[in-house]
Parts: sequence; structure tokens; C-alpha cells
Amino acid sequence: SPRVEEEVDRCVECGYCEAVCPSRDLTTTPRQRIVLRRAMAHAEQAGDLALLQELRDAYTYEAVETCAVDGLCKTVCPLSIDTADLVRRLRSENHPALERGVWLTAAKHWGATTRVAAVALTAAKILPAPVVTGTTKVMRHFLGTDTMPLWTRDLPGGGRARPRPTVGVRTSPEAVFFSACIGTMFGPAGKGKGVTWAFMELCQRAGVQLALPPGLRGMCCGTPWKSKGLTSGLAAMRERVLPALWEASRHGELPVVCDAASCTEGLRHMIDSALADETSPYRDLRVIDAVDFVADRVLPQLTVRRRLPSLALHPTCSSTKMGCNAALSTLARAICDDPVVPRGWGCCAFAGDRGLLHPELTASATRREAASASGTEYAAYASCNRTCELGMTRATGHEYRHLIELVEEATR
Repeated sequence: SPRVEEEVDRCVECGYCEAVCPSRDLTTTPRQRIVLRRAMAHAEQAGDLALLQELRDAYTYEAVETCAVDGLCKTVCPLSIDTADLVRRLRSENHPALERGVWLTAAKHWGATTRVAAVALTAAKILPAPVVTGTTKVMRHFLGTDTMPLWTRDLPGGGRARPRPTVGVRTSPEAVFFSACIGTMFGPAGKGKGVTWAFMELCQRAGVQLALPPGLRGMCCGTPWKSKGLTSGLAAMRERVLPALWEASRHGELPVVCDAASCTEGLRHMIDSALADETSPYRDLRVIDAVDFVADRVLPQLTVRRRLPSLALHPTCSSTKMGCNAALSTLARAICDDPVVPRGWGCCAFAGDRGLLHPELTASATRREAASASGTEYAAYASCNRTCELGMTRATGHEYRHLIELVEEATR
């Protein structure tokens, strides 16, 4: 085989990755993405430019745009190949200068960007749904389906602004709370107040003091830029977030707790990328998901007063890769005797905004789990990441909420 890229050259095409890939029933799997890269290299070597162009044209949608970059392929690969790294590099190469500039500007003004997104979602809920959906369809036609999200009636309105910083107010915090910005952009399910409020309420109930870092409303874990291969925007966000968390955590003395699994993983990746520089001071900076923190530190101080008769639970790709599913199970069993992870569970492929850009990807990825979950009526449906909750709500027709919200209600 011709040499292509690191991930491609190492692959032996065993196919173990295919069973966990969320796009396997829609377009291509990690193995197929790699086989197609090799086919392109063969066509180029043979001088078959017509075939090469045909493969390149199809590859954009079939392999790049419909990859959830969730990294689950790495968890089952005997060689630990993460095809998401390949896809992110390919995305990085294809972004026009204007798009890179827009996302870099968003990174520099993220607080305002999230509030504008929240206001837009709230306004969309007020306007007639056919008008909003029709408008976004027209914009997708001109701007491209991988650039302009599709609004649909099932999306929530915008969320609340993140809580104001409290560093210097609390005298003895046990952790620094990094509330995820997706809670600002997407409002909570139903009449709930959202996971940020629920987590802070649980900590107060358990006597656990939290600190919030200065500038929190303008911070992000960097995942939107990382998943799109927008390196300049990611670097700009990293330069803002890590110094703030370093100071707020007293140089790593306190853990940083995040209330969205994908954002917890994003912060960890941000730290890992900084540690590539051996002089980086952030080696002691620790990031913990709120599910782990509540299970270990908060739940033992609480009394469960109301138990659910049944609960459908959706672990996420991030909670799986980070090893948080044990804590997820602990919380679920604390409030329900027999919580169930429906058969066919897998990554929902909502992947930040991927489910808004390519809703067919999420529909395909969730089909098996949705069929299983819909076969039984559960008292509640839960996950641990807001966009994953949106994906599963869309797939099943049942309202998914963050598990911590249900724990708050059960111990109220």
C-alpha cells in the first residue's frame, strides 16, 4: 500500500472499529475511510485522474462531513488508531479563510456569541416553525449543509447566562466549577432549570462550596474548534481558558468540575495539548466530570427521598472514553432500582452541531437504541450532555435530561 497518513498507514483493515461507528449505516466506517484514502493514493499513482477526482468529490460527504469524530473507534482498535484525528486534519485543510476568520472572531467574543445563539433559538421558538425551518433550508442551499445548521421544531429555546464568577468570594471552595456553554445556548428540557443550577443546588445541599473562575462567560472547552479542525480558534480559546483555570484552581490544588461530558473531555484535551510543551505549568491541572464529582463527593451527603420506578439511561461517547459510566450507573441506581441502558446503545452522533448540520447522521446512529427505548415506557430518560440529550429526544420522542437534574429532584 502507498504511504498516505499516519492513521492510514498503520491500519490493517481488521474492521473492529465498524461496530461502534455511528455513521456505519449511513455512509462509511473508519475502516472504509482508510480504504478510500488508499484507493485515492493508488489512483494518483496510476495516473487515473478521473477516478481520483470522483473519489475526492464523494469523500467530502461520505467520509468527512458525516464523521462524528467521537473517537470510539480508538477504544476498540488493536492499534489505538483514532480516525477522528485524520478527519479533523482533512477538515482543517478544507476550511475557507472566511470561515476560519468567523470562528476565530467567535472564539475571541465567545460570551456574546453564546448569548446571540441563545436569543436566536428563543426567537425561533416564538416564530411560526415553517417560516424558521424554511429560512434555514434556503440558507443551507446557498451556504452549504456543512456550514448552516437546520432549525427544527424540536429544538429548545436558548438557555440562561452562566453564573457569575465567585473567585475571592468563597473562602474555602472544594472545587472550581466550569459550567458548560452549551447550557447557555440550549435551554433545559421541559420546565427544568438545567444541569448547571441542579449541580450548584446539590453542592449547596451537601455543604460543598464551589468557586467560579473569572471570565467564565467567555470561556469554552474548545471542542467546537477542535472537531472542525479550526486550529487558530482553538489556540485562542486555550490561551484564555487554561491560565484562568490555573489561577482559579490555586495552581492545580483544586479540581475543575464541568457539567457536560463532552466539555469535560474537551478541557482534558486542551490540557494535554498544552503539555506538549515541556515547560507548560499546567501539569497539575485536574478536570473532573460533574457525574464523577457528585457520585464521589456529593451523593454520600444527601438523602434520596423519591425514587423513580424506571429510568432509561444513555451513556455518551465522552463518558465512555473517560471512564465515567461507572459513576453514571451509581447515580442512576441511587434514584432508581433498575435503570436500563437500552439495547443498541451507541454514540448519538449529535456531536455538537453535527446533528444540526446533518440530522440524517443522528437519525441513523440512534435508530437501534431508539427502537429499543421506545419499546418500553420509562418514568424518566437521562444522559450526561445537553446536545446528546437533544439527539436522543429527537430520536425517541421522549424528553432526555441530565442525570444530575434527576438526582437533584430525588433528593429535594
